[in-house]
Amino acid sequence: MTVEQVAALGPAFTDYLRCFRPCFLTNNTFGHLGTYCRGLLSDLARKSVEPIALAAGCAVRTLQEFLTHHVWDDERMRDELQRRVARDHLPAPGTRLAGGVGTVGWVDETSVAKKGDKTPGVQRQYCGASGKIDNCIVTVHLACRCGDFMAMLDQDLFLPEQTWDADRGRCRAAHVPDGVTYRSKWQIALEQVRRAMGNGVRFDWLTFDEWYGGKPGFLSGLEELGLLYVCEVPANLPCYPSFPKYKSLQRPFASKRVDKAAVWSKPFKGKPWTTVKLARKTLADQVWEVRAAQVYLARNGRPTGRTYWLIVARNPGTGEVKYFVSNAPPRTALRTLLKVAFTRAGVEHVFRVAKTEVGFGHFEGRSYRGLMRHMTLCQLVLLFAAEQTDRLRGEKPGGDDRADGAGVEHAVPRVA
Repeated sequence: MTVEQVAALGPAFTDYLRCFRPCFLTNNTFGHLGTYCRGLLSDLARKSVEPIALAAGCAVRTLQEFLTHHVWDDERMRDELQRRVARDHLPAPGTRLAGGVGTVGWVDETSVAKKGDKTPGVQRQYCGASGKIDNCIVTVHLACRCGDFMAMLDQDLFLPEQTWDADRGRCRAAHVPDGVTYRSKWQIALEQVRRAMGNGVRFDWLTFDEWYGGKPGFLSGLEELGLLYVCEVPANLPCYPSFPKYKSLQRPFASKRVDKAAVWSKPFKGKPWTTVKLARKTLADQVWEVRAAQVYLARNGRPTGRTYWLIVARNPGTGEVKYFVSNAPPRTALRTLLKVAFTRAGVEHVFRVAKTEVGFGHFEGRSYRGLMRHMTLCQLVLLFAAEQTDRLRGEKPGGDDRADGAGVEHAVPRVA
């Protein structure tokens, strides 16, 4: 970045924040928005309330109350962010992008380790950040990508059933509203997709990992919304390589695991492997050997009334094997399905930037509202960074469509 470009970021950020003025009742509270968000964009080592307040010369208590008690509408801010993304960064419905896969939505979750037991939703559970069972919170997210542009669209806290939802006294102590109860992560994600669509976001595809891919209710919910998906699925997901002649528990008519069906079933047996090379921006090209066929999925112990893509991909270099399912039409190009599936690496990039650059995991508090507002403000800052990156790159949204294209490729720009 040139000196002139860096100097222009300050006024640009001020103009950007002004777009969200309707979310605030008073100018005083709106002024704290700039203080907090500039702290998130700063080079502070820790971006919780106290360091941000001290660096800005603001009373720590005042900034704490801005997150937890001041009257402003963070849900409206989230909705405005989604509408802004749909209006300014995504192609109009029906637009075909040359060589690309259009707008891809990502569903994923992330975790942040915590030391105490007061942070809303904290418990001992699997923590992806540490790769083990740990004391942490888990949040579910929806993000999107179109060409080089990427943005985080939504976030919700996963509220554990036994340790939190069943103890409403503990919830009230953490200011968790009575209306916020335990929901499976896939139910949270489905609601996020509905909400984004209600705000004008149109997805050409959805993709997600095998945990969500193994939930029939989630797949059915996306299909009811008229959405196409390509998702990784667990090796033991049941399917029917061919439609059974009648309902029977006999082995020839029972469902098969996808890993077995992809080897021994009639649609796959004898089918040659196809080598597919997927270009990536910052790493060497990915090479996968793939086979695909149409199968019936198992729903409630019975085959579905239509066929789905079952794709098996193996990496000849590492020996890794992945299984994917898609509800795309049978004539869809296999390469397109793989390009969609492997864009999912981009959501990890979004999480990495959020945690390392804008303090996504630095929240320190015992308030549910404070946590949700902190995550929303991190989302707001990330969108500004993505917009400025897109502007400085000199490309329009929806340009290059490589497998791991990134909307925030370098460090987040600092705003004085």
